[in-house]
Amino acid sequence: MSSYEARFKVWRGDADGGGLEDFKVEVNDGEVVLDIIHRLQATQAPDLAVRWNCKAGKCGSCSAEINGRPRLLCMTRMSVFDREETITVTPLRAFPVVRDLVTNVGFNYDKAREIPSFVPPPGLGPGEYRMMQEDVDRSQEFRKCIECFLCQDTCHVVRDHEENKQAFAGPRFLMRVAELDMHPLDAAAESGLDRKRAAQDEHGLGYCNITKCCTEVCPEGIKITDNALIPLKERAVDRKYDPLVWLGNKIRRRSASSGG
Repeated sequence: MSSYEARFKVWRGDADGGGLEDFKVEVNDGEVVLDIIHRLQATQAPDLAVRWNCKAGKCGSCSAEINGRPRLLCMTRMSVFDREETITVTPLRAFPVVRDLVTNVGFNYDKAREIPSFVPPPGLGPGEYRMMQEDVDRSQEFRKCIECFLCQDTCHVVRDHEENKQAFAGPRFLMRVAELDMHPLDAAAESGLDRKRAAQDEHGLGYCNITKCCTEVCPEGIKITDNALIPLKERAVDRKYDPLVWLGNKIRRRSASSGG
C-alpha cells in the first residue's frame, strides 16, 4: 500500500466565528475524505467535530463542502484530487454552524413538517392499493433520497438569501410535493388539498429557476430538476391558467361581490 502526505485546510470554530486551520496528514490508497478527517481526529485534532454514521453513502450524515462543492465526505475519494492540491473542507454554508464541520440542519425538518402527507384513497384498506409499475418506478426514484440536504445547501435561493427561507421549501421538499402530486392514489384533491396551488403559494415553487444545481450534487443521482421540479412547475402553471379554472374563479368572484 502506497501513501503520501496531503495538505488540508479544515474549518474550525462555532456559531461565534472561526477559520481555516492547516493540517498535513497521511493518505493511503483507496481512502475517502472521511477517512482523513478521522485520522486528523486520531492524531492531531481530537476535538474536531464532524457528523457521520454509516460511512456507506446511505445515511446522509457526513455532508460538508469540499473545495467549495457540497459533497458527502464518505463518498469523495482522495484519488479524485491531485496529490499536490490543498483540499479545503468546510461546513454546509446554507445552515448555521454548531461546531467545526457540524451544522444545524433543523430548517429542513421544519420544512418537512409543512408538507401534508399522503392522503389514503377512500374505500381502500391496507394491502388493497394497486398501481401501475410505471407509477411505482417514477415515485421510487424520489424515495431514494437519503436526506443529506446537499441539494438544499447548493440551491442559491436558500444558500445566498436567508430572507427566502421562510417562503421557500427548497428542492428536496418541492420534490416531495411533486412525488405526492403525481401519485395516482393520493386523494389530496378529494380532501380539499390542492398540492399544485400549495407548491406555488406556500412552498415557493416560483423561486426555483431550474438551474439544476440540486441535481448535480445529489449523491443518489436523482433527477430532481427534470423529473420533479419542472413537471411540477408545468402542472402548477396549467392549473393556474386553465381557462375553465379561470372562468370558474371569475364567476365565483362576481357571485361573491353580487351577494355582498
